[in-house]
Amino acid sequence: MTITSSHNDKLKEIRKLARRRTREDTSRFVAEGEDLVTAAAAAGWTPLTLLAAADSGLDGDEVEGALLASVSALGSGSRQLAVYESRWAAAAGPLCVALWGVGDPGNVGTILRSALAFGASSVALAPGCADPFAPKAVRASMGAIFQVPVARVGTLAQLPGEHVALVAHEGSPLAGPTGTAAGELTLLVGAERDGLPADVVAACDRVAHIPIAAESLNAAMAATVALYELTRGGASGDA
Repeated sequence: MTITSSHNDKLKEIRKLARRRTREDTSRFVAEGEDLVTAAAAAGWTPLTLLAAADSGLDGDEVEGALLASVSALGSGSRQLAVYESRWAAAAGPLCVALWGVGDPGNVGTILRSALAFGASSVALAPGCADPFAPKAVRASMGAIFQVPVARVGTLAQLPGEHVALVAHEGSPLAGPTGTAAGELTLLVGAERDGLPADVVAACDRVAHIPIAAESLNAAMAATVALYELTRGGASGDA
């Protein structure tokens, strides 16, 4: 039977999840669009709720097209969306990316995408980071949220291997590659404006920078370039 009422409980939950702002809001999240739903299925995630626009030919409980569009966070609406249970893991090596104070969910999602592309083992989120399961982060991850283990940490002791702080124009130039042969490593990345907290930098094993002509890169760009440098020569496949 096609859902035709805006008061349907499943649609109410979608609206609530679309307003999700922090990691404490809920244990569930929404993924919009058939590409994300397909990525989740390929990674073995089972949706708690799966909705599809009537006559779209897509799997899911049918919803009147205009009604589904009304709960979509996408400007063009969505033909399919799903609700999943949030998953948290432990920070793991051999290559972990740890974020401190990265408050833009788009940056968090993009870093997840880069972590997947360059074979990072996990992404760890320290205090002040945006929710990786927020709608904007999920979209920016382009499906990586379903494949890269995501951890919550509060201290450096929870991070694996050597701790390398990425700080603009400080320390030695970041050099790679690294990996199991070189031992475990956690790359620490801070917010664009404030960077890593001074006490975190001081507690790291070493400080490194990406040689650039400009003042700085945003968090997602810095993490992507650093991951490339740390893994170049070891990655396979086409861009």
